[in-house]
Amino acid sequence: MSVSGVPMRVHRRALLVGSVLLILSAVVALPLATAQTAATGPVVVMKTSLGEIRIQLDQDKAPVSVKNFLAYVNKKHYDGTVFHRVISTFMIQGGGFTAAMEKKPTGQPIKNEAQNGLKNVRGSVAMARTADPNSATCQFFINVIDNPGLDYPKPDGHGYAVFGQVVAGMDVVDKIKAVAVTTTNGMQNVPVSPVVIESVRLASQ
Repeated sequence: MSVSGVPMRVHRRALLVGSVLLILSAVVALPLATAQTAATGPVVVMKTSLGEIRIQLDQDKAPVSVKNFLAYVNKKHYDGTVFHRVISTFMIQGGGFTAAMEKKPTGQPIKNEAQNGLKNVRGSVAMARTADPNSATCQFFINVIDNPGLDYPKPDGHGYAVFGQVVAGMDVVDKIKAVAVTTTNGMQNVPVSPVVIESVRLASQ
């Protein structure tokens, strides 16, 4: 039997090949997963002037960073601080300055845990630091895109330590990354209207 002069077996073969190609193209089209493997650590709720962000902390892979972060949370250090550095194609950074751009006092710097295997993917939360790899204190940043150039050993042989992942509120992160920025007192990428971190608390509190 044939269809339009072409043997039916040829049609069946063509349909089979077409189906395989369709499946393969669908697989190729699947987006690459960028989120970290699900952690089992505590969750904090960060209330900002633009909405709420929930962050799961990975205390198994980043015990030093998580302990440090929670110490600041428990002291309510982050209440009233701002996201003072916002780069829409990179990350949003906060936790160290008030809305008046006054730097808050900090505790001792901590060890860099960038070799823990966690990656600077979109939605991951990492410790901010200076050129000294072991200088992180209270400031953190949320990656708004995948930033493999921050993963150990890049960019300076040390990397930036990821310690958590946004599990809800990436729409809020995207609102923050879209705000207008300016230069203030020599600091670049400062939001024109302060984006305030109103509070950070453990989800169970």
